[in-house]
Amino acid sequence: MRRGENIYKRRDGRWEGRYIASRDENGKACYRSVYAATYVEVRDKLRKCSQELKNGNTSLFENIGENWLSGVKLRCKLSTYNKYFSTYQNHLLPEFRGLRISEMNSKRIEGFISGKTDLSDKTRTDILSMLKQIMKFAEHSGFYVDNTISDLSVRRSVNEIRVLTLQEQIRLENYLLSCDSLITTGIYLTLYTGLRIGELCALKRSDIDLDSGMIHISGTMQRLRIDTMISRTQVMITEPKSKCSIRDIPIPKAILNVCRMYYYNMPDHCFLLTGDETYIEPRLLSYHFKKCTKACDLENIHYHTLRHTFATRCIERGVDVKSLSEILGHYDVNVTLNRYVHPSTELKIKNIEKLCL
Repeated sequence: MRRGENIYKRRDGRWEGRYIASRDENGKACYRSVYAATYVEVRDKLRKCSQELKNGNTSLFENIGENWLSGVKLRCKLSTYNKYFSTYQNHLLPEFRGLRISEMNSKRIEGFISGKTDLSDKTRTDILSMLKQIMKFAEHSGFYVDNTISDLSVRRSVNEIRVLTLQEQIRLENYLLSCDSLITTGIYLTLYTGLRIGELCALKRSDIDLDSGMIHISGTMQRLRIDTMISRTQVMITEPKSKCSIRDIPIPKAILNVCRMYYYNMPDHCFLLTGDETYIEPRLLSYHFKKCTKACDLENIHYHTLRHTFATRCIERGVDVKSLSEILGHYDVNVTLNRYVHPSTELKIKNIEKLCL
């Protein structure tokens, strides 16, 4: 059943429209098809394809991607833009350069994402999410986009999160306290506050109230690319990850006594990790942390392991999830439960034993 400009209803109930996408060297027409549930939808898709062909190079992925990046740069944090730019340059542009948006169907994109086996599930999810945003931007700009792309997702496997056992934590704590330095004291403080590495590096003496025993988090330290063309970077203290990350964290009394030993006479403008106006950036702190773990014979852990360990210890000792979520600076308690809380085997056994009267 045909209606209008090369549009007909298929036996499966869908409408199909055909258009000339290109011609070969002999002038023979090469057709492409679009599909939809109604005649009107197919007609609109054909018009978009026709307009896209007239636009020529403006429909190329790299042109649309660069326009999207330019818009994003105006409305997001520099750290977020840097992440988008890196993903675009390292993954999306090499794969889709020279392709028109209309040629980027869900099958091709799914194959691209599935082929990134060397990347983590989270990284692949981030790549797909960014690609969807670019495609949505293209659609709003009047280009034809395969709507089934929005249905794509990455099947994420459940990875075991490394958490220090009580014995490992005690071993690490003893070592940190024996070193008698501001850096190891900062690492020790992380074990009992769940600070992110950038938050700790940005802390100054004025951010910690030794009388009330509170730490105020209002910034984070990051090394950011400030010129994407020549890869110049600069260490900057910016706003935390989210508004929820601006928070006050109570310090346990036993740990507060240690803090008083090191921070009491420190001037307000000094960084906690150095005791003066110089700073230690996150990657240098990670290096110092690796030296500590090596000395303690601890394997397969990184700085964020301390945050996971803090959250797990809190749950084991009965801290309510809402309080823990606010201490960690999460916008949703589900993030705390699903990502940071890892009950130990001992705790599971203890909880099951509660069933017995």
